[in-house]
Parts: sequence; C-alpha cells; structure tokens
Amino acid sequence: MPEPGPGEALVRVEACGLNRLDSYVRRGRAGPDALMPHIGGSEAAGVLVALGDAAATREAAAQGVRIDERVAIAPYFFCGQCEMCEVGNETLCLKGDILGLRSQGAFAEYVVVPATSLVPLPAGVASVTAAAAGLAMATAWRMLSVRAKLVRDETILVQSAGSGVGSAAMQIARYVGAKLIIATVGDESKIAAARELGADEVINYRTQEVAREVRRITNKRGVDVVVEHVGADTFAGSVGALARSGRLVSCGATSGDQGQLNLWVLFAKELNLLGSYGATRDELATVLRLIAQQHLSPRIDRVVPLNELPSAEAALEARQIFGKAIVTL
Repeated sequence: MPEPGPGEALVRVEACGLNRLDSYVRRGRAGPDALMPHIGGSEAAGVLVALGDAAATREAAAQGVRIDERVAIAPYFFCGQCEMCEVGNETLCLKGDILGLRSQGAFAEYVVVPATSLVPLPAGVASVTAAAAGLAMATAWRMLSVRAKLVRDETILVQSAGSGVGSAAMQIARYVGAKLIIATVGDESKIAAARELGADEVINYRTQEVAREVRRITNKRGVDVVVEHVGADTFAGSVGALARSGRLVSCGATSGDQGQLNLWVLFAKELNLLGSYGATRDELATVLRLIAQQHLSPRIDRVVPLNELPSAEAALEARQIFGKAIVTL
C-alpha cells in the first residue's frame, strides 16, 4: 500500500486505460530515471481515499474534490513554478512527468499522484469511461480545439482511426461540425466502426495511397486539418493530403520519429505543422463534461481484469483493438 507524501493524494484505482505509452515504457524508452520495479498505466480513474498533508487537502478542495469522491487523474504532472506552468502550459512543464512514465502508474489497486492532478468525475460518468478519456480523448481534444483550431464546415483527415486518439478525433470533429471527415484504417473490418464514429469516407492505408485518395475525394483540394500520430510511415502522406494553408497536428510517432517532409510543398502551400502534447487538467475536465452531456463517448473495444493486461497489450501492438482497452481492478 503506497502512502501519500506532502502535496500528494492516494487514489483507489477502479479502471486504467491502456496506451502505446505503456509499451514504450516496458521497452525502456522512459529512460534511466524510471522507478524500478516499475508499474505502468497512465489513464486512470477511481476514488480519492487519502491526502498527504494540509497542502494536498487545500489543493484537492481547490479542484472541487473531497475524500471518498470519484476522480479522474490528469496524467501530465507539472511543477506549477517553471516558465511554462506560469502561463498555463502544464503539459510543457520543464520538470514534467506522465503518470506511469518515470513515476509509478495506475495498473495497481492504489496509486499516489500529485493532488494537483485530481479532476472530479461528473455525475453519470463511469470510471471505465473516464479511464478511456484521460489520455487519448483529452489529447485529441487539445489537438483539434486548442492547437489546430478546427471549426465548423472544415474538412479533416484522421490517420489510424482505430486508435484511441483517432477514434476520439472523429467524434470531436463531428461534434465541432466538420463537413467532411476522412479516416484511415489498416483493416477492412474496421471500416464500419470508423463510419459509426463519424467518418464520411474511409481509406485502407495498406491497400490505397492516402494522399491520392484524399485528393480524389476532395476534388484535388485536400483537407484543412490532418490528425497525425502514426509517425514515419504516414507523415509524408499526411502532408500530401493537406490543402493550401492546411494544418497538420501531430501528437505521436508510433512508427518512427523521423518523417519525410517536402520543403517546397511546405512553403509553396503555406502549410502549418503543429505539435500537440497531452492535455491540461482543464481540457480533461472539458472532455469529461462533454461525455456527461453525451456529446462524446469514448469507443471501448474491451474491458479486462488486471491479470489479462499482457494479452490486451499484445492485441494493442497487433492493431487488433478499435478504440480503447481498459483494465479494471
């Protein structure tokens, strides 16, 4: 049983989402500072059971959370004092961490987190649902609403629609009012699910050339926004799918860190390449509120007990999951 220290909170975990980040950590990409033996899990919800000191109690109260109440954990930890934190850029904190990256994560019955990371769960939002939104859907929300600033009647391409970020991005685009949502999948069996979540057109990236298909669908125009999180395998095609003055927003590089970029296309079409990293507490709270209002609903592929985590992670790596896999405790 972990004990909360000064400024910390103890949460009894009810559910924790599975992410590509967990695979990276297992393979050693968290670096030498990761605590060992290590517990992964970055996307959690449960019940607040203890606070480490008076400062933690004040912080929890400021977030509207009390002992024995249900909470989501904002996974991006921040110091609150650096130049990034001072202007509200919590995810860019110079001393930041992610739940389950270097710190111990939430694939456990209890987890200790900074009290600043507590976000109250709205009535009617189950812990399993919140655990499917804390990292993936909140990240997609920041990508589209804060960074790319998608607006009504724009067109969008969502790469790898079966992922947690991709399945969320399609819903968010539909909520915003995009007039054309194009999705890519790697398996014909995923086409129907992509359409259910809002895709108007679906491209199989294994059998079709994505940029060419996007130009065909849009009558050679391209799309206003591309959601890119796959990395090296898709980056050139994502850039090629953009319309003039289009915005590519990226939050990941699953297939590799080095993407090809045609610089002539970049400046001649006045493209905008945007990075997006995680989500803040306020952005997570916004997503949870939209879920409570039934505007958004994380796509959950499967819910498994903790002892089935290895098989769920293997399914994620094999791209056999559409949306989210959730571990329950």
